[in-house]
Amino acid sequence: MEDNDFLLLKRSIERLLAIQCGSYKEDYIKRRVLSRMRIRGKENYKDYNTVLVAEKDEQEALRNALTINVTKFWRDKEVFDLIKSDIIPDIIRRKGKARIWSAGCSTGEEPYTLALIAYDLTRLKPDSQVTIYATDIDREVLKKAKEGIYDSKSLENLSEGQIRRHFTQIEDGKFQVKQHLKDMVRFSWHDLMSGKPAANYLDIVTCRNVTIYFTEQQKNDLAKMFHPALVMDGYYIMGKTEFMARELESLYKPYNALQKIYKKA
Repeated sequence: MEDNDFLLLKRSIERLLAIQCGSYKEDYIKRRVLSRMRIRGKENYKDYNTVLVAEKDEQEALRNALTINVTKFWRDKEVFDLIKSDIIPDIIRRKGKARIWSAGCSTGEEPYTLALIAYDLTRLKPDSQVTIYATDIDREVLKKAKEGIYDSKSLENLSEGQIRRHFTQIEDGKFQVKQHLKDMVRFSWHDLMSGKPAANYLDIVTCRNVTIYFTEQQKNDLAKMFHPALVMDGYYIMGKTEFMARELESLYKPYNALQKIYKKA
């Protein structure tokens, strides 16, 4: 009976939250649901499903629980140092422009970090153009990303000069991204499990710390979906804890395997 109730709950999650449960490990979904059940004082999946169907606030709370968003600017310093010193300069030198997709962008720290790097590299090159497509399945975090307001802890990896150039300090000790960075980033809703890329002819795809709870097959399917969206020699940047499956080795060649940066083969 409990298995049937959990199956019905998963169907509600897929219908109401637009989250494909098959993309996640079942134990992960159960842990997140059980956490919400404890908070709401519900002892079984059937009772919790009734609450989920009836209450918009609970739908939002469960969505946030399932799509955890923990991030900051310049997260994983070595990766962004390489993007700044080698990768974006290489693309701009060859093409004069760059198209980047930040997949699973959460509250916007990653795409704005990419915009910050690109702006500083191209501000004296008026003919250079960098466009960053930033997508997420969570509409609430996308709303926060578009606002571009962050606390000082999110900015702790940035220098004082970077903060001064790219942020305006506002009330409550918070900082707002300046318009010149916002103009470089196009935020939109996107489901990574749709099988369709958010854009094509991309020079860089970053999908970092998004797939940690995905099944291995879903991770491989994502990498296969990114491949045709990238231009030849385009860069695919994974999370530091992720790995390239053997079945994908014909699609991507290592650029810096330690930092999980690959190029389209």
